Amino acid sequence: QGTLTLLTNERGGIVDDLIVTNTTEDHLYVVSNAGCTDKDLAIMRGRAAELQAAGSDVHLEVSDNALLALQGPSMARVLQAGLPDDLAKLSFMNSITTTVFSVPGCRVTRCGYTGEDGVEISVPAGRAVELAERLLDVPEVWPAGLAARDSLRLEAGLCLYGNDINETTTPAEAGLLWTLGKRRRAAMDFPGAAIIMAQVKEKPKRKRVGLTSGAGAAGPHSPPRVLTSPGTVTSGCPSPSLGKNIAMGYVEAVHSRAGTALTVEVRKKQHPALITKMPFVPTQYYMAK
Repeated sequence: QGTLTLLTNERGGIVDDLIVTNTTEDHLYVVSNAGCTDKDLAIMRGRAAELQAAGSDVHLEVSDNALLALQGPSMARVLQAGLPDDLAKLSFMNSITTTVFSVPGCRVTRCGYTGEDGVEISVPAGRAVELAERLLDVPEVWPAGLAARDSLRLEAGLCLYGNDINETTTPAEAGLLWTLGKRRRAAMDFPGAAIIMAQVKEKPKRKRVGLTSGAGAAGPHSPPRVLTSPGTVTSGCPSPSLGKNIAMGYVEAVHSRAGTALTVEVRKKQHPALITKMPFVPTQYYMAK
């Protein structure tokens, strides 16, 4: 079983968002953002050293793996042809270690960054190209670039690290308090706990919201745009599924209710926008029966 979790700093900011799987092989399997590898490893190594000094039997091992994401409605049919395991038994956020199209030692996790049914395949780096080419031999499988990935994850209301969350953003502001379990809330034994739990009690002054607009949406990596609330737009793009512009950003909490009308400034022009509940497009995550 896996879950999304967060590394936080002493100011309550988000250092990285991670997928952590509690495996059946007596270890935790962690997938971090590639751009955060160095700082994440420094934190984990420091904490491992502290635990070892206290007598705990713990060590950190870095895998030389690549990550391939196979996403979309046809994923299960395509991947099942190359698996000895029954994908129908694999639910969202669960994983198995298996052989994929004759490549052994792969960890297949039913998750992804698109809001669709999909898997992320952790594959030994030396055979990643081989597996990618094998998948692309299937007529239904096409390579997708970052723009396609970005529009899908934004339609699903998923945060992009560095855009929508960063070291100055707290889990409470980002709407990610669900990643913080009851035990950790009670123990307050994580960096920034006092600041984050104070925001849980008193509510944060700003919140992450979804926005829809008829025209002039900021591009997916445009600089933040000023809202008249005031606030900032952190991600935005035209939605292929909805035929309108969608965005994500932060506004003052008093203006964060869905249905609130705002004005967004894009390229020095003002456009009306509406705070809209996320996900913009319903997700299609698979749960085994």
